[in-house]
Amino acid sequence: MKTTLVLLVSSASLLRVQAASEAVVIPSASDVIAHLMERDADRQAALSSSGYTATRQYTLDNRSRHASMTVHVTVDDDGYKRFAIVDESGSSNVRKHVFHKIIEEESVASNPKLRSQSQISPENYSFQSAGVEMVNNRRAYVIDLKPRKEKKYLIAGHIWVDAEDYAVMRVEGKPAKNPSFWTKSVHVVHEYEKNGPFWFPASNRSETDARIFGRADLVIEYFDYAVNSSALSASAAREAGE
Repeated sequence: MKTTLVLLVSSASLLRVQAASEAVVIPSASDVIAHLMERDADRQAALSSSGYTATRQYTLDNRSRHASMTVHVTVDDDGYKRFAIVDESGSSNVRKHVFHKIIEEESVASNPKLRSQSQISPENYSFQSAGVEMVNNRRAYVIDLKPRKEKKYLIAGHIWVDAEDYAVMRVEGKPAKNPSFWTKSVHVVHEYEKNGPFWFPASNRSETDARIFGRADLVIEYFDYAVNSSALSASAAREAGE
């Protein structure tokens, strides 16, 4: 009996020692962002060798309107985005004033000279660590975002950064600047998924409370990513050099 107790105590002690040795050390928010920016620069450099293409499905619903639109997206080697509408249906007002406006503004924001204005960087945000969570069975660092300026391309909220790849997995919050007088509030959730060595948007969901039309739910789904083989080769070469 005494031998059994000694073994049990010894086993419990070993488990505690093992758990302590495996304790997760959470890096500071500034360290996470520094790694994120470094890895993003590497991924962007790899994609810059050829770019990629994808397809998107836009859907908006509110109490009186429905519309949908399918778009083919081509991202050039410099990151500039070009959109080609494949199909659209439903409310013409929604398509013209919501969908078309979204892709026009995103095309403008993708200009290399303007991209820094929406980048997750110390120039645009102050950061604070908010812990560690599991997202899709991957460990993620949660970082609070506080925009330094009221700009429509910045988000006040949180990001989840993959602890292995240092890539953004999720963004949730509200625009730092209200899109228009007619919009009372907007809540957005961006989800990203790993595709080979790269991380691409998977979905974008926003809930908007407008002064006239009430609540509207906008969903953007991303799929059919095609990355040129030269970009994959460039990414593999960079990883091999690390």
